[in-house]
Amino acid sequence: MTENKTIVGSEEWVALPQLQIPAIKVRVDSGAKTSALHAVNINPFQRNNETWVTFDVFPIQNNGKKLIHCEALAIDKRVVKSSTGNRENRYVIRTALHINGSSWDIELTLTNRDSMGYRMLLGREAMMGRMLVDPESSFLLGEMSDEDVESKYKLKVESRHGLKIGVLASNPDLYSNRRIIEAGERRGHDVRFFNIRQCYMKLDAKTPEIHYRGGKILNDLDAVIPRIRPAMTFYGCALTRQFESLKIFCLNSAAAISQSRDKLFSLQLLLNNGIDIPTTGFANSPLDTNDLIKMVGGSPLIIKLLEGTQGKGVVLAETKKAAESVINAFKSLNANILVQEFIKEANGKDIRCFVIDGKVVAAMQREAPPGEFRANMHLGGTASLIKVTAEEKRIAVKAAKAMGLQVAGVDIIRSSKGPLLLEVNSSPGLEGIETATEKDIASLMIRAIEKYLKYNPREYEQS
Repeated sequence: MTENKTIVGSEEWVALPQLQIPAIKVRVDSGAKTSALHAVNINPFQRNNETWVTFDVFPIQNNGKKLIHCEALAIDKRVVKSSTGNRENRYVIRTALHINGSSWDIELTLTNRDSMGYRMLLGREAMMGRMLVDPESSFLLGEMSDEDVESKYKLKVESRHGLKIGVLASNPDLYSNRRIIEAGERRGHDVRFFNIRQCYMKLDAKTPEIHYRGGKILNDLDAVIPRIRPAMTFYGCALTRQFESLKIFCLNSAAAISQSRDKLFSLQLLLNNGIDIPTTGFANSPLDTNDLIKMVGGSPLIIKLLEGTQGKGVVLAETKKAAESVINAFKSLNANILVQEFIKEANGKDIRCFVIDGKVVAAMQREAPPGEFRANMHLGGTASLIKVTAEEKRIAVKAAKAMGLQVAGVDIIRSSKGPLLLEVNSSPGLEGIETATEKDIASLMIRAIEKYLKYNPREYEQS
């Protein structure tokens, strides 16, 4: 019998009136048994000998200003396996779901869905006997514009007096930048995106300044998070240095970013700090190609352009002849070349450790797609959760410290000789690691700023 069932798309707008949530976009997923709601600050308490929970919901994706405080009776606490395979003990509540003029009670598990694309997942238990899903369609029950959502809420943004934080980057729509801005707003801060290309500076002994398009002066910022793409390293670091000269805290200094971007210098720094790397040769358009190949143990070997990023400019030469051809091709460009031993036993896998303020806060394994040896996410690599060893953690922390980076993505490869360090990234992406680990890395970055500035919300509210 399908006559009385509502046909819905793979995403729809619903309301949860008992939780004071007038509109929330849901992912409709009949493959998931349980429904889930994005919730943070989940705290149980006792009322009339029953367990209740208070929790906060940020119902609009990428908006850390709209905050709803909720409380509900906890009807259960159960272990739920997420889409990434993680098992989590979650509180379960029952609340009314309102959709398309109909309303019925559903069970919702409470969990942090920051790394997910939707604030709510509607599973099959909530749809049984009431809905049919057309997975090829979206918003069959009606789309809502940003203005529609805003009018539904009519919420006053809480007047919280937090820090003024700038995200210095190139693309406001990049997942990492959106997440950082949202995480900062959620913690009560005023977070703004500033396009590197549209910033300019006044060098002056008495009144140094940084301006943004239209002449806005940025000297009153408390902190800056530099997210500088490789092509903008020179200018981005110049701006970061200017912020530092204005005594504005930068989460990664210009000096640390510069030296991490210099592949050769960074490898020399790591070695000087007792960190093992794959055997590496360096040359500028070498004449003695044979000796360079021999230096790193012969073929197969990796050949890198010094200026390459995200796996670009990196070639695997499987034979000596192939290596000679690639080196000679790079030679014609008058390029600086790194050659590196190929760690065959790594099997196209490496480990990304995310380091914040001297601690490994998350780690994932990246695996190259079939026929590829580079595990970079930009090249189609896949990410999965991994437990890193104490030695791998130690290397990651030591590498970030050697570079002077407070935030770093440290890439490690497992070899028969033990863990070897591949690279240290000063602007590590958040999407892969937040999705693989289901950790709120963006908030940990904001907390690092709060810690350094000794931020006390109460003091700011009183000032």
